[in-house]
Amino acid sequence: MTKSPLIALAAALTLAAPAAAQVKLNGAGATFPNIIYQDWMLSYNKAHPDVQLNYQSIGSGGGIRQFSDGTVDFGATDAPMKDSSITAINGNVLHIPTVLGGDVPTYNLPEVKETLRFTPDVLADIYLGKITKWSDARITSVNPGVKLPDADIVVVHRSDGSGTSFIWTDYLSKVSSEWEQKVGRGTSVNWPVGLGGKGNEGVTATLKQTPGAIGYVELGYAMINKLPAGSVRNKAGKFITPGLQSITAAAAGAMSAVGAGTDFRVSITNPDGDKAYPIASFTWLLLHKQYDDAAKATALVKFVWWAETEGQARTEPLGYAPLPKQLRPWVEARLKTITAGGKPVWTTAAR
Repeated sequence: MTKSPLIALAAALTLAAPAAAQVKLNGAGATFPNIIYQDWMLSYNKAHPDVQLNYQSIGSGGGIRQFSDGTVDFGATDAPMKDSSITAINGNVLHIPTVLGGDVPTYNLPEVKETLRFTPDVLADIYLGKITKWSDARITSVNPGVKLPDADIVVVHRSDGSGTSFIWTDYLSKVSSEWEQKVGRGTSVNWPVGLGGKGNEGVTATLKQTPGAIGYVELGYAMINKLPAGSVRNKAGKFITPGLQSITAAAAGAMSAVGAGTDFRVSITNPDGDKAYPIASFTWLLLHKQYDDAAKATALVKFVWWAETEGQARTEPLGYAPLPKQLRPWVEARLKTITAGGKPVWTTAAR
């Protein structure tokens, strides 16, 4: 059986890690960026054998919890921390965007060879349980020439708390007032209808076993597993097939309305822009503003700045969208605020 890229990268990282690293950095969190994070850490370890990096893919909620508890040096999440969670740790956190991802609608309709189109209202009403047949006129009207079966739609969603669900429900909350009022946004919500699957793997397994099913997974996962991905009508009225360029365009469109003082906890779903895919999001590293250990803080900032610059070239081959370059000065400004023992670490960390 062929090893997945994630298994191969994890194995290589384990072999490449030095036996006696001077600085050990531990992180945990979101599953979505795990492949690129493992790749980055492998590459960085090779160039900097004095730093040992370890990342555990346990989900966004677990990453926030371990970061807040102080059991890891950095966290990772696809859903930004809430104000109450930030207050609980005395505001000692920075959200640093690393790459971009998107949620794609995927479905089990083997007889349909064309890429299906979805409008925002149709997606919302499918997940509200109001559209129950693939032959519904609201679906067929935006898919002219496509022969859709007169079959029941089976909704599939995540059963675990996830950043993927946060992105999906954040989008639905923006495009449907009924969804926002009845369900809302969150890593976990009370789904009106459907079957739950744990992780992208669980959603995919349930979808593949259920004729007529529709679900949502991250773009990179859909690409690797060759899942069908529907195109979605964006705010400009264009049907956009999810892809790396259209996701980067979403970030550029959304951030154009945000000032340089942002803390990056911004939603980029349903943004402006003709070419922007509407169900996209940052994924963030969680860093402390103040560290006790200067060596760790310096090593961590060095690694993060490398990921924000040289590391971006490694994103697209692994199915991730790179950050818009116009964000780089803003990221640099945030990293410059990190201190250890009251002293900034940037002067020794970067460049």
